[in-house]
Amino acid sequence: MPTPTQDLTLGHARRVVAEHGFLTSAPSRPAPTSPGAARLGIEIEWHTVRTDDPERAVPFDRLESIARSIPLPGRSRLTFEPGGQVELSSQPLPHFDACRVIRSDAAALTTGLAAEGIGLVGVGLLPGPRTRVLRSPRYDAMEAHFDALGDAGRTMMRQTAAVQVNVDLGPDQQSPSRWQSAHALGPLLAAVFANSPFAASGPSGWSSTRLAVWLALEGGRSAPVGTNGGAGSAWAEYALRAPVMCIRVSDDEFVPVCEPLTFADWIVDGHELGWPTEDDLTYHLTTLFPPIRPRGWLELRMIDALPSEWFTVPAILTAALLEDSEASVQIARGLAPLAGRWADAARDGLRDADFAAAAKDCFGAARRALGRLGARRDITDILELYRERYVDRGRCPADDLLESWQTTGRLTPMPESAPAPVD
Repeated sequence: MPTPTQDLTLGHARRVVAEHGFLTSAPSRPAPTSPGAARLGIEIEWHTVRTDDPERAVPFDRLESIARSIPLPGRSRLTFEPGGQVELSSQPLPHFDACRVIRSDAAALTTGLAAEGIGLVGVGLLPGPRTRVLRSPRYDAMEAHFDALGDAGRTMMRQTAAVQVNVDLGPDQQSPSRWQSAHALGPLLAAVFANSPFAASGPSGWSSTRLAVWLALEGGRSAPVGTNGGAGSAWAEYALRAPVMCIRVSDDEFVPVCEPLTFADWIVDGHELGWPTEDDLTYHLTTLFPPIRPRGWLELRMIDALPSEWFTVPAILTAALLEDSEASVQIARGLAPLAGRWADAARDGLRDADFAAAAKDCFGAARRALGRLGARRDITDILELYRERYVDRGRCPADDLLESWQTTGRLTPMPESAPAPVD
């Protein structure tokens, strides 16, 4: 919370941001000690609908009460988003164990909610307007800030859902290369797993309308960080140039900032509510939403929510390609033409020839890497199934939704059936 006198300098703030993003020596984040032992975390969001009428939302108090009563065998963390989206976050686990855990917990949640008439929909953007059902000082201030800029903020908060993949930075000497590799891979992940082709009344012209919304949200907040210079310094410069979303006056009062104010400007010039502290700075980092965000590990945030059959595939592909050094070298040339093409990925998916060719290279390299990493058969099998279903045919899940719409006229997919657990 702000102080009446200047508390931070720009130099100290840069160090705080860089350490927050890339410090890997904390006991809770040990470096991996053997191939395949690096930890992987998976976060999965779904939209919630009534199973008897998927066009209608579920009252939030009922959703929360029922969801929190469902035992999750893998102890994933259960949270909710402003539009009533429900999210499961696995613990970071080695050897692709997060895939087994998240599938087990997703099966329990899906089955338990379905028994009460609540369905889960795995799609990146749910067409049609949704009200905000989750109220908090943070979300009130966030909505007010975004409302001053346009409609994208409300759409993002209420109608989008994603799969997030969390990967280790690796030992300290690997952090810069892991940062570079993740940014090279990011546009491809967006294209391969694009799954939101609709807006309010029909096709939007995008394969991932969700990513298009996020990219349009606010340039200094949701644009990619970039890889020029050192990873820590790039992240620090991004964070300090980013707009301040809100100022926390107390635990219960968040004041939206609706006039341009970067965090660097706040440090130098202050604000009528006071000067920022280090705690304000670390909170500011939680309001930044680039496609790849460092937090002592890397969050890959560009992937649309997916049907239950496929939601572990992005994590498997990402971990295989980033953890296996041979695979990283093999895919570098094919990924080079995709550099910075986030909008192309969101619009075209694998209809773009460069993305289609790179996807085939990456899935082949990942399959070989999984063998070297000692992955279980079920892990390699699901990657191969996705390759056959989509990559080999130059398709992504958005193409399935478009074909279904042409037949049925439905913009909202039917709710999920529970994913099969993995032994």
